[in-house]
Amino acid sequence: MTLFRLLRSALFPALSAGTLALAAVDPARVQQARALFNAGKLAEAQTAFAALAAEDPRVPEAQRHLGLIALRRNDADTAVKFLERACILDPTSGETVHQLGDAYAVSAMKAGVFSKFGWARKCKTAYEKAVELDPKNIGTRWSLMEYYKQAPGFVGGSFARAHEQAEAITKLNPGAGRFAKAGVLAAEKKFDEAFAPYAGVLAAEPADYAALHQFGQLALATNQRCADGIKALEKCLAIPPPPDEPGHAVIQAIIGRLHEILGDKAAARAAYQAALALDASFAPAAEALKKLP
Repeated sequence: MTLFRLLRSALFPALSAGTLALAAVDPARVQQARALFNAGKLAEAQTAFAALAAEDPRVPEAQRHLGLIALRRNDADTAVKFLERACILDPTSGETVHQLGDAYAVSAMKAGVFSKFGWARKCKTAYEKAVELDPKNIGTRWSLMEYYKQAPGFVGGSFARAHEQAEAITKLNPGAGRFAKAGVLAAEKKFDEAFAPYAGVLAAEPADYAALHQFGQLALATNQRCADGIKALEKCLAIPPPPDEPGHAVIQAIIGRLHEILGDKAAARAAYQAALALDASFAPAAEALKKLP
Protein backbone atom coordinates (compact mmCIF):
# COMPACT_ATOMS: atom_id res chain seq x y z
CA MET A 1 0.00 0.00 0.00
CA THR A 2 1.37 3.44 -0.92
CA LEU A 3 2.15 6.17 1.58
CA PHE A 4 -0.93 8.17 0.55
CA ARG A 5 -3.35 5.23 0.66
CA LEU A 6 -2.12 4.41 4.16
CA LEU A 7 -2.58 8.00 5.27
CA ARG A 8 -6.00 8.32 3.67
CA SER A 9 -7.29 5.15 5.26
CA ALA A 10 -6.06 6.34 8.66
CA LEU A 11 -7.11 9.98 8.45
CA PHE A 12 -10.19 9.93 6.21
CA PRO A 13 -11.64 6.39 6.42
CA ALA A 14 -15.15 7.44 5.42
CA LEU A 15 -14.25 9.78 2.57
CA SER A 16 -14.16 8.85 -1.08
CA ALA A 17 -11.66 10.20 -3.57
CA GLY A 18 -14.36 12.52 -4.86
CA THR A 19 -14.93 13.94 -1.41
CA LEU A 20 -11.24 14.78 -1.24
CA ALA A 21 -11.35 16.92 -4.37
CA LEU A 22 -9.67 20.25 -3.94
CA ALA A 23 -11.88 22.98 -2.53
CA ALA A 24 -12.75 26.14 -4.39
CA VAL A 25 -11.40 29.01 -2.28
CA ASP A 26 -10.71 32.66 -2.83
CA PRO A 27 -7.11 32.75 -4.17
CA ALA A 28 -6.64 36.25 -2.78
CA ARG A 29 -7.21 35.04 0.78
CA VAL A 30 -4.73 32.22 0.33
CA GLN A 31 -2.21 34.67 -1.13
CA GLN A 32 -2.66 37.07 1.78
CA ALA A 33 -2.17 34.28 4.31
CA ARG A 34 0.90 33.05 2.44
CA ALA A 35 2.35 36.57 2.45
CA LEU A 36 1.99 36.73 6.23
CA PHE A 37 3.81 33.41 6.56
CA ASN A 38 6.61 34.48 4.22
CA ALA A 39 7.03 37.68 6.22
CA GLY A 40 7.55 35.65 9.39
CA LYS A 41 4.27 36.82 10.95
CA LEU A 42 3.45 33.33 12.18
CA ALA A 43 0.67 34.20 14.62
CA GLU A 44 -1.21 36.21 12.01
CA ALA A 45 -0.56 33.57 9.35
CA GLN A 46 -1.87 30.85 11.66
CA THR A 47 -5.07 32.80 12.25
CA ALA A 48 -5.57 33.32 8.51
CA PHE A 49 -4.89 29.71 7.53
CA ALA A 50 -6.93 28.35 10.44
CA ALA A 51 -9.91 30.40 9.23
CA LEU A 52 -9.53 28.91 5.74
CA ALA A 53 -9.24 25.40 7.16
CA ALA A 54 -12.28 25.86 9.40
CA GLU A 55 -14.29 27.13 6.46
CA ASP A 56 -13.29 24.16 4.32
CA PRO A 57 -10.85 21.46 5.55
CA ARG A 58 -10.15 20.47 1.94
CA VAL A 59 -7.88 23.47 1.29
CA PRO A 60 -4.45 21.82 1.00
CA GLU A 61 -2.43 25.00 1.33
CA ALA A 62 -4.12 25.84 4.62
CA GLN A 63 -3.35 22.40 6.02
CA ARG A 64 0.25 22.56 4.77
CA HIS A 65 1.00 25.98 6.23
CA LEU A 66 -0.59 25.14 9.57
CA GLY A 67 1.78 22.18 9.62
CA LEU A 68 4.76 24.33 8.71
CA ILE A 69 3.92 26.86 11.41
CA ALA A 70 3.77 24.04 13.97
CA LEU A 71 7.08 22.70 12.66
CA ARG A 72 8.75 26.09 13.11
CA ARG A 73 7.53 26.02 16.71
CA ASN A 74 8.95 22.52 17.18
CA ASP A 75 5.44 21.11 17.73
CA ALA A 76 5.99 17.85 15.89
CA ASP A 77 2.64 16.23 16.74
CA THR A 78 0.63 19.13 15.32
CA ALA A 79 2.92 19.43 12.31
CA VAL A 80 2.46 15.76 11.43
CA LYS A 81 -1.32 16.01 11.75
CA PHE A 82 -1.67 18.94 9.35
CA LEU A 83 1.01 17.86 6.86
CA GLU A 84 -0.46 14.36 6.59
CA ARG A 85 -3.80 15.95 5.72
CA ALA A 86 -2.12 18.23 3.18
CA CYS A 87 -0.48 15.22 1.50
CA ILE A 88 -3.81 13.46 1.17
CA LEU A 89 -5.41 16.54 -0.35
CA ASP A 90 -2.52 17.15 -2.77
CA PRO A 91 -0.66 13.84 -3.22
CA THR A 92 1.39 15.06 -6.18
CA SER A 93 3.24 17.80 -4.27
CA GLY A 94 6.79 16.63 -3.67
CA GLU A 95 7.42 19.75 -1.58
CA THR A 96 4.61 18.89 0.85
CA VAL A 97 5.71 15.27 1.16
CA HIS A 98 9.26 16.50 1.84
CA GLN A 99 7.93 18.74 4.61
CA LEU A 100 5.99 15.81 6.05
CA GLY A 101 9.27 13.90 6.12
CA ASP A 102 10.80 16.80 8.06
CA ALA A 103 7.95 16.57 10.58
CA TYR A 104 8.54 12.84 10.95
CA ALA A 105 12.26 13.54 11.47
CA VAL A 106 11.51 15.98 14.30
CA SER A 107 9.11 13.42 15.80
CA ALA A 108 11.88 10.81 15.69
CA MET A 109 14.31 13.12 17.47
CA LYS A 110 11.78 13.85 20.22
CA ALA A 111 10.44 10.30 20.59
CA GLY A 112 11.31 7.74 23.22
CA VAL A 113 13.52 4.79 22.41
CA PHE A 114 10.66 2.43 21.56
CA SER A 115 8.95 4.68 19.01
CA LYS A 116 11.96 6.56 17.62
CA PHE A 117 12.70 4.08 14.85
CA GLY A 118 9.09 3.88 13.70
CA TRP A 119 9.14 7.63 13.09
CA ALA A 120 12.50 7.27 11.33
CA ARG A 121 11.08 4.71 8.89
CA LYS A 122 8.17 7.06 8.15
CA CYS A 123 10.68 9.85 7.49
CA LYS A 124 12.60 7.67 5.04
CA THR A 125 9.41 6.65 3.21
CA ALA A 126 8.31 10.28 2.90
CA TYR A 127 11.68 11.51 1.62
CA GLU A 128 11.86 8.70 -0.93
CA LYS A 129 8.34 9.50 -2.12
CA ALA A 130 9.21 13.20 -2.36
CA VAL A 131 12.22 12.40 -4.56
CA GLU A 132 10.02 10.21 -6.73
CA LEU A 133 7.53 13.05 -7.15
CA ASP A 134 10.13 15.78 -7.73
CA PRO A 135 13.44 14.19 -8.79
CA LYS A 136 15.03 17.53 -9.80
CA ASN A 137 14.57 19.13 -6.38
CA ILE A 138 18.04 19.37 -4.82
CA GLY A 139 16.70 20.12 -1.35
CA THR A 140 14.58 16.97 -1.34
CA ARG A 141 17.45 14.81 -2.54
CA TRP A 142 19.70 16.42 0.07
CA SER A 143 17.31 15.46 2.88
CA LEU A 144 17.17 11.87 1.63
CA MET A 145 20.97 11.80 1.37
CA GLU A 146 21.28 13.06 4.94
CA TYR A 147 18.87 10.36 6.12
CA TYR A 148 20.85 7.60 4.41
CA LYS A 149 24.07 9.11 5.76
CA GLN A 150 22.98 9.40 9.38
CA ALA A 151 20.43 6.64 10.02
CA PRO A 152 21.42 3.20 11.34
CA GLY A 153 21.36 0.41 8.79
CA PHE A 154 18.36 -1.36 10.34
CA VAL A 155 16.14 1.64 9.53
CA GLY A 156 17.51 2.11 6.03
CA GLY A 157 20.73 4.04 6.54
CA SER A 158 23.33 3.35 3.88
CA PHE A 159 26.47 5.17 2.78
CA ALA A 160 26.10 3.58 -0.65
CA ARG A 161 22.62 5.06 -1.05
CA ALA A 162 23.84 8.39 0.31
CA HIS A 163 26.50 8.43 -2.41
CA GLU A 164 23.79 7.70 -5.01
CA GLN A 165 21.89 10.81 -3.92
CA ALA A 166 25.10 12.87 -3.88
CA GLU A 167 25.76 11.75 -7.46
CA ALA A 168 22.22 12.72 -8.47
CA ILE A 169 22.72 16.14 -6.86
CA THR A 170 25.98 16.53 -8.78
CA LYS A 171 24.14 16.03 -12.08
CA LEU A 172 21.71 18.78 -11.11
CA ASN A 173 24.30 21.18 -9.67
CA PRO A 174 28.03 20.31 -9.76
CA GLY A 175 28.92 22.76 -6.97
CA ALA A 176 26.26 21.44 -4.61
CA GLY A 177 27.19 17.91 -5.59
CA ARG A 178 30.82 18.45 -4.67
CA PHE A 179 29.79 19.50 -1.16
CA ALA A 180 27.28 16.62 -0.95
CA LYS A 181 29.94 14.05 -1.85
CA ALA A 182 32.37 15.60 0.62
CA GLY A 183 29.77 15.35 3.37
CA VAL A 184 29.18 11.65 2.78
CA LEU A 185 32.92 10.94 2.68
CA ALA A 186 33.38 12.88 5.90
CA ALA A 187 30.62 10.84 7.56
CA GLU A 188 32.59 7.74 6.55
CA LYS A 189 35.65 9.33 8.22
CA LYS A 190 37.40 9.51 4.84
CA PHE A 191 38.61 13.04 5.47
CA ASP A 192 41.44 13.14 2.94
CA GLU A 193 39.04 12.08 0.18
CA ALA A 194 36.46 14.61 1.37
CA PHE A 195 38.84 17.55 1.08
CA ALA A 196 40.63 16.37 -2.07
CA PRO A 197 38.21 17.73 -4.75
CA TYR A 198 38.62 21.28 -3.45
CA ALA A 199 42.35 21.26 -4.15
CA GLY A 200 41.72 20.85 -7.87
CA VAL A 201 38.89 23.39 -8.01
CA LEU A 202 40.84 26.06 -6.12
CA ALA A 203 44.04 25.39 -8.07
CA ALA A 204 42.11 26.16 -11.25
CA GLU A 205 40.14 29.08 -9.77
CA PRO A 206 41.56 30.42 -6.47
CA ALA A 207 38.73 32.95 -6.15
CA ASP A 208 35.87 30.43 -6.39
CA TYR A 209 33.72 31.79 -3.56
CA ALA A 210 31.51 28.69 -3.32
CA ALA A 211 34.48 26.32 -3.14
CA LEU A 212 36.23 28.46 -0.52
CA HIS A 213 33.06 28.63 1.57
CA GLN A 214 32.43 24.90 1.23
CA PHE A 215 36.01 24.11 2.24
CA GLY A 216 35.54 26.18 5.40
CA GLN A 217 32.20 24.56 6.14
CA LEU A 218 33.73 21.13 5.71
CA ALA A 219 36.52 22.04 8.14
CA LEU A 220 33.87 23.12 10.65
CA ALA A 221 31.74 20.00 10.14
CA THR A 222 34.68 17.64 10.56
CA ASN A 223 36.95 19.54 12.97
CA GLN A 224 39.68 18.79 10.45
CA ARG A 225 42.09 21.27 8.81
CA CYS A 226 40.57 24.16 10.75
CA ALA A 227 43.49 26.52 10.09
CA ASP A 228 43.22 25.86 6.37
CA GLY A 229 39.48 26.43 6.62
CA ILE A 230 40.06 29.85 8.17
CA LYS A 231 42.47 30.78 5.37
CA ALA A 232 39.93 29.74 2.74
CA LEU A 233 37.14 31.73 4.38
CA GLU A 234 39.33 34.79 4.77
CA LYS A 235 39.79 34.75 1.00
CA CYS A 236 35.98 34.89 0.68
CA LEU A 237 36.03 38.20 2.55
CA ALA A 238 37.94 39.80 -0.34
CA ILE A 239 35.37 38.62 -2.91
CA PRO A 240 31.82 39.98 -3.41
CA PRO A 241 29.41 37.19 -2.38
CA PRO A 242 27.55 35.61 -5.32
CA PRO A 243 23.74 35.87 -5.10
CA ASP A 244 23.28 32.22 -4.10
CA GLU A 245 26.05 32.16 -1.47
CA PRO A 246 26.08 33.37 2.16
CA GLY A 247 27.32 36.87 2.80
CA HIS A 248 30.39 37.99 4.68
CA ALA A 249 28.61 38.08 8.06
CA VAL A 250 28.02 34.33 7.82
CA ILE A 251 31.61 33.78 6.69
CA GLN A 252 32.92 35.72 9.69
CA ALA A 253 30.75 33.64 12.03
CA ILE A 254 32.16 30.40 10.60
CA ILE A 255 35.67 31.81 11.02
CA GLY A 256 34.79 32.51 14.64
CA ARG A 257 33.67 28.92 15.21
CA LEU A 258 36.87 27.56 13.68
CA HIS A 259 38.96 29.81 15.92
CA GLU A 260 37.01 28.47 18.90
CA ILE A 261 37.82 24.91 17.85
CA LEU A 262 41.49 25.88 17.72
CA GLY A 263 41.22 27.43 21.18
CA ASP A 264 41.83 31.03 20.10
CA LYS A 265 39.02 32.83 21.93
CA ALA A 266 40.34 36.31 21.17
CA ALA A 267 40.33 35.66 17.43
CA ALA A 268 36.90 34.04 17.71
CA ARG A 269 35.55 37.12 19.52
CA ALA A 270 36.98 39.41 16.85
CA ALA A 271 35.35 37.35 14.09
CA TYR A 272 31.94 37.37 15.78
CA GLN A 273 32.19 41.12 16.34
CA ALA A 274 33.08 41.56 12.66
CA ALA A 275 30.01 39.52 11.71
CA LEU A 276 27.78 41.74 13.83
CA ALA A 277 29.38 44.87 12.39
CA LEU A 278 28.26 43.63 8.98
CA ASP A 279 24.82 42.52 10.16
CA ALA A 280 23.72 43.65 13.61
CA SER A 281 20.70 41.31 13.49
CA PHE A 282 22.73 38.16 12.81
CA ALA A 283 21.62 36.13 15.84
CA PRO A 284 24.08 33.19 15.56
CA ALA A 285 27.07 35.52 15.92
CA ALA A 286 25.45 37.38 18.82
CA GLU A 287 24.66 34.13 20.63
CA ALA A 288 28.16 32.75 20.04
CA LEU A 289 29.67 35.98 21.38
CA LYS A 290 27.61 35.73 24.57
CA LYS A 291 28.83 32.18 25.19
CA LEU A 292 32.50 33.11 24.96
CA PRO A 293 34.10 33.45 28.42
